[in-house]
Amino acid sequence: MLISLQIENFALVDRLDLELGAGLNILTGETGAGKSIILDALDAALGGKISSRFIRTGAERAVVEATFDLDPGLLGWLAEQQIELVDDLSLVCSRELVAAQSGVRSRSRVNGVLVNKAQMDALRDRLLEITAQGQTLLLGKANLQREWLDGFGGMQLVEQRESVADVYMAAQQALKALEKRRQFEQQRLQQLDLFEYQAKELSAANLSDPDELTQLEQERQRLSHSVELQQQSYQVYQALYENDRGSQACADLLGSAETTLIDMTRYDSSLQPILELVIEAMAQVEEAGRQINAYGEALETDPERLQKC
Repeated sequence: MLISLQIENFALVDRLDLELGAGLNILTGETGAGKSIILDALDAALGGKISSRFIRTGAERAVVEATFDLDPGLLGWLAEQQIELVDDLSLVCSRELVAAQSGVRSRSRVNGVLVNKAQMDALRDRLLEITAQGQTLLLGKANLQREWLDGFGGMQLVEQRESVADVYMAAQQALKALEKRRQFEQQRLQQLDLFEYQAKELSAANLSDPDELTQLEQERQRLSHSVELQQQSYQVYQALYENDRGSQACADLLGSAETTLIDMTRYDSSLQPILELVIEAMAQVEEAGRQINAYGEALETDPERLQKC
């Protein structure tokens, strides 16, 4: 609880020593009487923002000092910060503001010991809560109501609330895991249904040849390129057996070679093996010509069969 507030050369105030009693204290006055200045001074003493307007006109230095009752929590904080007690009953927070060319410099002290802004921020939350007029709307927020109500239950209720929160979080995680498991099971059943459907389709197709897929693919390729294959097979037939473009086919050239070799063997029988090779090649070329010709004539376009493949 705030016990007293001392102000020197702060804003419009030359000097003020304000003593506060136990319980509720109310400051009243007309606009401009200085109520806001007192709140600004208290805020500055606890590390709030400052500006050059906080130093009284004509003065180079301003000081604000706030004294609070000690409680066990404050005693523990002072011990952590290694700040000694001024007495066993109170804690003193002071701040000195000094005018400078670049603005305002300030130093904060707790029980006469210099402290930094982080320390003052931590201490401020333990000492003071400034609420503006519009913040009364917070009273209607259910979460804050629960927080304030739980505060009356003490540490035992806080610990119990934390225990319930832990159990609740565990329950939420379990629900998420269960939902994930249910989704996985649903996906597994859907996959099984798909596999069963595909198995029935395969059974109805009565597939027995392991190479049927390869054969169907080859048939699809052949049907989709039947016209091109017919043209190419005719070109091969002409090159091998019968050329209608004025040039000799392979069979014609081999026939000429065969006739020449027959004449040569009359004078040199050692050429007989070569002649036999040419005769054999001639037979193979003629057979290849007949087969490629039959292949080309057998090719036909079948759009319906192509669609099935």
